Amino acid sequence: MNSLLSIVTRGQASRLLSVGKSIKLSNIYHGNFRVCSFSQQANKNQDVYYSKKHEYVIMESDSLARVGISNYAQEKLGDVVYVQLPEVDRIIELNEDVAAVESVKAASEVYSPVSGTVTDVNKSLETDFALINKSPLEKGWIFKVSLSDKDELKLLMDQAAYDKYLKNEADEEDDHH
Repeated sequence: MNSLLSIVTRGQASRLLSVGKSIKLSNIYHGNFRVCSFSQQANKNQDVYYSKKHEYVIMESDSLARVGISNYAQEKLGDVVYVQLPEVDRIIELNEDVAAVESVKAASEVYSPVSGTVTDVNKSLETDFALINKSPLEKGWIFKVSLSDKDELKLLMDQAAYDKYLKNEADEEDDHH
């Protein structure tokens, strides 16, 4: 789970609880402070899959998926300043470079974690790039795709596997420092 850690007073904690249903809060009290670990999640009724390149796929129906970059990826990129969207009706292949995200730190290609046809793009990103930073799994999606091979989802990681993958990646980074 992609988590943020925040230390708040008991008075501030009640304001955090009103953030919304897409936030999962875990609380640990320490003296006069409450440590809140919270993570952004997709709607619980939706299946979320992740690629090793940090793109996600959220199934909206049996064959329609929403694609974007993970919370981890947007954190690594920093403030997004531009998004290049794919064309609607474009036929895309697994791992094909289909979009780009530029930030104050770097530019990154977005590779499709599935094959299919682009059915929609998030036009809100044309004027509000920060949606990727604010809400990568809900409002910051990049494109929707009609899957041509649903079995490709088996090549992706579920949330638990992705969390483990991120932990292993972080451990490897620590070993190199």
